[in-house]
Amino acid sequence: MRRAAPRTNAVSGGNDADPVAASAAAAPAGQRLRTEFNFELPRGFVDESGAVHRDGTMRLATARDELIPLRDMRVQENPAYLSVVLLGRVITRLGTLPMVHDGVVENMFASDLAFLQDFYRQVNAEGNTRAGVTCPHCEQAFEVELGGSRLGES
Repeated sequence: MRRAAPRTNAVSGGNDADPVAASAAAAPAGQRLRTEFNFELPRGFVDESGAVHRDGTMRLATARDELIPLRDMRVQENPAYLSVVLLGRVITRLGTLPMVHDGVVENMFASDLAFLQDFYRQVNAEGNTRAGVTCPHCEQAFEVELGGSRLGES
């Protein structure tokens, strides 16, 4: 059963064909949902020509993104492969690569894969890329940006 939003016949000058665009245009700038997050891989993906790709963009996952990989035979045979397929769906840009897919993700260094898995959890659960941490030496609490830091930097 599908629910339909009630339509109004008032002339609004908005885009009636795209209710998402219309509601986004009507929303105050401070209340728009952020759906894409930039990141920088700790090591970087090395392509066939030897070029290193570190900067990328990940979008928020949809329910479909999380359900479709469950039908993939690789995931059914090895559930650990789920994150590879899922990340291949939500990473929209990586360096100058023309396309990002699960084949790219499965050839990443383990440290980059772990970074992306944590980054995915952070943006999809929290909606941001900041994490609260505590300095092990002085016990001072502060926030760090997960998306742009390299190993050893804070």
